[in-house]
Formats: sequence, C-alpha cells, structure tokens
Amino acid sequence: MARANGGIIGKSNKTSFGKCTVTSTTSTGSTTITTQPGTRFVDYLVVAGGGGGGSNCSGSYDGGGGGGGAGGYRTASSIPVCGNTSYPVTVGGGGAAGGPGSKAPGANGSNSVAGFPSNPITSTGGGGGAGTQPQPLADRTGEPGGSGGGGGNSDSPGGVGGSAPGGSGNTPPTDPSQGNNGGASGFGPTTYTGGGGGGASAVGTAGGSASAPTGGVGGAGEPNDISGSAVSYAGGGGGGGPVGGAGGTSPAGGTSGGVGGSSGGSPAAGAGGANTGGGGGGVGRQGGGNAGAGGSGVVIVKELSKASGVWSMQSQFQAKQQGTWPAILYSIDYLVVGGGGSGGGKGNNSGGGGAGGYRASGYGPSPLQGSSLSLVGGSYSIVVGAGGAANQTGAGNNGENSSFSTITSAGGGFGGRGCAPSPQQSGNTGGSGGGNAYNKPSSCRVSGNTPPTDPPQGQPGGAGNGGPGGGSPYGAGGGGGATAAGGDGRCTMAGGAGAPNAILGPATTYAGGGGGTNESSPGPGGAGGGGAGAGGNSGPPGVAGTANTGGGGGGGNDGCTTGANGGPGIVVVRGPSAVTFTVSPGCNTSTTHPGGDKLAKFIATGTLVIS
Repeated sequence: MARANGGIIGKSNKTSFGKCTVTSTTSTGSTTITTQPGTRFVDYLVVAGGGGGGSNCSGSYDGGGGGGGAGGYRTASSIPVCGNTSYPVTVGGGGAAGGPGSKAPGANGSNSVAGFPSNPITSTGGGGGAGTQPQPLADRTGEPGGSGGGGGNSDSPGGVGGSAPGGSGNTPPTDPSQGNNGGASGFGPTTYTGGGGGGASAVGTAGGSASAPTGGVGGAGEPNDISGSAVSYAGGGGGGGPVGGAGGTSPAGGTSGGVGGSSGGSPAAGAGGANTGGGGGGVGRQGGGNAGAGGSGVVIVKELSKASGVWSMQSQFQAKQQGTWPAILYSIDYLVVGGGGSGGGKGNNSGGGGAGGYRASGYGPSPLQGSSLSLVGGSYSIVVGAGGAANQTGAGNNGENSSFSTITSAGGGFGGRGCAPSPQQSGNTGGSGGGNAYNKPSSCRVSGNTPPTDPPQGQPGGAGNGGPGGGSPYGAGGGGGATAAGGDGRCTMAGGAGAPNAILGPATTYAGGGGGTNESSPGPGGAGGGGAGAGGNSGPPGVAGTANTGGGGGGGNDGCTTGANGGPGIVVVRGPSAVTFTVSPGCNTSTTHPGGDKLAKFIATGTLVIS
C-alpha cells in the first residue's frame, strides 16, 4: 500500500517557523499577543513590576528608607504553542513610593503573566521597601515579593531601635527562583541607613554602620538578550541614608534598580527602570525628599524557527511553498565602529574629537561585548561612517554612523572650539563625546554613549579648564574613547583610550579619542587611532584620526595650528566556516581565518551576501 509520505518513517516531526520574531509588551495592564501561522514554539521572559522605596517622617532624627525589591524574573524556553492564535499577557506596574513624610513602606509591584496554556507563568511583584522610625521592628521589615524589599532604619532616641530585616524574596516560591531577599537596615545609633532591595540574581545588602553610613546596595539583576540586545532586568533598589546605596546592576552592565536617596535629597532617590522591574530607591535621611517608585515590568516573546524529526521530500517542498519551512540561522559576530568626530577648529585651545561609537560581539573587552546576531542567508547593507570634517571658522562636524543589520554605532562628537576668533563652540555629544574648549567650565564634560546603548558605545569628552576655577595653561579637553573618558583640560588633555579587538585575528585597537591642546603643548591622542592635539599656539596642527579606526581628530589652536578630521569607521563581520561571504565593492574584502571562520571587512559602504 502506497504511503502518502513516500514511505518515510521516524519520530514525530516538530517544526516551527516563527522567523525569530520578537514581541515586547511594555504597556501595563492586560492584552493579547498573536502568534504567526507557522509558529509552534516560543521562548519568553516575564518580569513583574518592582516595589517602591520606603519613606521617612522628615524629622531631625529620621533614618533611611528601605529599597524596593525587584519584580519577579522568570523565563521559559521552547514552549509549544499553536500558530495564528492569541494568548493573554499581563504587564505589572511598578509599586508607588512611600508618601513623603509618612514613614510608610513602598507599595508592592504588580504581577506580570504569560498565559500560554502549556506553561503559564506568573512573576510576582517586588516587595516594597520598609518605612522608617519610630515604628516597631515589625513595621520596619521589608515587604515580601518576587524579590523582597529592604528594611527601614529607626534612630529616634524615643523610638524602637534595632536592625530591621529585609523582606523575603521568591514569594510565592518558584523553581528556578524568581528573586532574592532584601537587605536589613543598619544597626545601632546614628547609622540612619536602610537596606537594599533584593534582585533577580543577588540579595540586597544591609545598610552601613555609623562609620560607613551608606544605604544598602540593591541586589544585582539579570541580563537577558531575548530582545536582540543584552538588557539588565530586575535589579533591587538602593537603601536610603546619609549616602544612598547604589541600585542593582547586572554582570552585563546597566542599572535596573533605582539609587537610594541621600541626606537632604542630594541626590534624590531614583525610580526603578521602566520595563525592567527594578526596585525604587529608599528615601534619604533628614529632608531626603521622596522615595523612588518601582519600575514597570515587561513580557517579551520570541517565536522560534526550529525543526526536528524526519520529513519526506514532498512535505519539505510543500512547507517551502507555504513559507513554513524554517530558515537556517547563522550565529554572526560583528565589530561596528562609527566615524570619529573632528577636532575643534582654529581658535584658543580647542577640544579633541570624540571617537566613533564602538559596538562588538564575541571579541574585545568582555564588558563591552553585546550578543551575537542570528541571521538568515541573504543580502545585508553595510554602512561605514565617514570621519567628521574639521571646520576652522565655526562648529566642527560629528562623524557619521556605521551600521550592520540591527547594530548602529553613532559618529563621534566634534571637539569644542576656543573663543577667539569667534564664534566659540561647545563640544558635541556622540558615540563618544567631543572634548570641550578651554573656556568652558571645568565641570562641563560632554556626554558620550549618545544615543544610549547597552553595553555603552562610548565615553564622555573631557572638560575645559576655563570658567570659575580655571586658569593658565588654559587647556582643552580630549575626546572620549571606547573605554575611557577624555582627559580634562587642567590635567592630561589626552584622548580617551579605545578598545582592543581581535575579530580579524591579531588584536587592533579602535575608537580612541582625539587629544586637546593648551598654550604650549598637545594632548596625546587616545590609543585606537585618536589624533594628537595641536602643539600650542605656534606648533604643528592637530593630527587626524587614523583611517578605519573611528579615532577622533586632534583639537586646533591659534594661528596656523588647525584642528583635524576624524578617522572613518569600520565594519567587520565574522561567521562560522559553513557560511560563504560575498562583499562589494572591491575595496572591501572577504577572507578565511586560519581557524576556519569566515571574515568580511568593510572599509567603505557596501553590501554583504551571506549564503
């Protein structure tokens, strides 16, 4: 008897063609998501709302409030679903902060839910941070939740003292655990410190002692790249005190929990990160302002492309025709560096250009490594950003962006231009910030990592040595680099250091900032192609950033000592031996690494075909 499948037998066929589509639900409340027709399996991340930070009574003896606990953090992998079907999801809101002057605890965050029938998940809202004195010990205990809130302090002479415990995390219990306990408040007279809220991967720390009166640090969160880039989720809020405790971070960098407040509200307590489930910071001691609210949660679903089993040729052909046969995904590493910013133009002591943004996976300093890309075969546009052109009579120019697939690295910011001849220009933001001219106040650094990425793509430019507190030799700041800020004008004026990366084989350093200058000497360029600043009022001009490193140009000075161009960026792509890379135009190259991996190097805008 003829078989419809051509006689092929084997284990049951399981295929999913979700095209790795990611749906992030960020608005609080309940809604639905609908799978694509070919989707049969999904991964998902469910993070609840973080707890709010605890308040105090604003009296002369008031202590620090406890930090809010992070929202529960839970994941699931390869869960079976039906295609073209709607499933309910709920995103929990962050808990409100304890009211000002109320001694009240922060409110617990709300639960988040992914309602897939084969594996429903509820992540519990984070526990609120406890309020402060002179309440009894039980009233100063952190609230339980996905992660527990930190304990609140009591230091009133007539109050009930003692260290108050943090709230219990992983409540109700799940396996794996959805969170951790909050930290206890500080113990003893004049400690005034609240405990840190618990986080997804660590407990909150206890508040400090009288000799080290810093609020407890929020428990560390957890990094997750389901959205396509590594993001920190579910960090605990810092406890308040004379000095507020830090909010919970994660090993991948980035902060989810809010910082604890400090005395007098400077700085004030911070809120938990939106859509990260971070806990809010506890209020600071004595007029410490308001506590921080918890951050809202998030539900992220990734529809998978995968297959297992045995198929007939007929079944495969039909699936290909219907667009439901899974595409092959390749794991691709990358290095994408934007063009460097120009140095400040001819004028009194101009700043160095900022390096182009640096983004990489698989190679280079581990804190700066993002996640590799999962790509199907096909044609991809590559953009290599030009370096910013120097302008001797006005504002300089930022470098241009470089990009590949979903990764964009911003051009570096231009360096500030000194005040004579007019017009004066401040340094500009960018992948790394440009250095400020000498006549900008010494407190004014120029932001890098603009727009923000996680891990950060660059660092700030250095401040000038002008304004209040400034003076001879009137130095200008160096441009920021991938791993270090530019040197300030009253110090080294050096461009910030770049990042070494061995994606091509031998390590090469990229994205160094351009050097600033003063009346008599140049600031050195940062390692990674940053150009040196001009050599004083009559020395040599600034040096251009090195080509295809994204280095910033050196800053100019008076007379003939002009500012310099930024260096063009670069894009490098590395894939497994099974792929073939074809590049155009001809100035770009494709090679094979001695270990078998395929390499594509782009020094100019072009096209990469992966097959």
